[in-house]
Amino acid sequence: MEVVIFAGGAGTRLSEETNLIPKPMVEIGGIPILVHIINYYAKFGHKEFIVCGGYKVDYIKNYFSNLLRNLNDLELNFKNNTVSFLNSKKIDWEIKIIDTGLKTNTGGRLHNVKNLIKGENFMLTYGDGLSNIDLIKLEQFHFKGKNLVNLSGVFPPPRFGGLKISKEQIIGFTEKPKDEVSRVNGGFMICNKKVFDYITSEDLSFEIEVLPLLAKNNKLGCYKHDGFWQPMDTLRDKKYLEKIWHKGDAAWRI
Repeated sequence: MEVVIFAGGAGTRLSEETNLIPKPMVEIGGIPILVHIINYYAKFGHKEFIVCGGYKVDYIKNYFSNLLRNLNDLELNFKNNTVSFLNSKKIDWEIKIIDTGLKTNTGGRLHNVKNLIKGENFMLTYGDGLSNIDLIKLEQFHFKGKNLVNLSGVFPPPRFGGLKISKEQIIGFTEKPKDEVSRVNGGFMICNKKVFDYITSEDLSFEIEVLPLLAKNNKLGCYKHDGFWQPMDTLRDKKYLEKIWHKGDAAWRI
């Protein structure tokens, strides 16, 4: 099953990094978060990717076009104009990197790669979120139902804890409580190609306009994931992901 990745936004809330590079190329442990995501899907056998680029898409193209050269030692024969990889670290991904427009909405980005999707179903996610979601169980959930789209309902990281107050004194702190209402769309979606019947314009937002319409028509399902999920929206998020990566606690590492 192909994996479509939204990777075209400007990432303005992470401007300390994204002034120079696109957000999906911001590194965690010296590896772009986009590569972390691709590695995770590949471990589950999904190795065909369509990257919906936009902002600084040439940076993404250049990175992947030179990836094998950067991973391997080289032997350059200038007499014969040949380049050989000496240690030959092989990668069996297939990646299409598409410029879907600088300011295109997510619905439009998906619309612009429609003809590249070969199967009846495809995976869809964002290029800035990491998780340890079980993709096999997600697939099983998708195929046993009749929804056109199944997204992953996750608990957002608690940014603000609650206060325990007695009269006018704070006597402790508590984590933000988790309940079904507090779940958010964590990406890691599976879509049937009939979803394109709902994307009638390139100007549509997939999240704000397409998904609510699917929900209204009882075509949107929720696979509940209670494990690790962390977006990289801010510099604080990046530093947290860096911290757990270097500690060896990265839940998405397989």
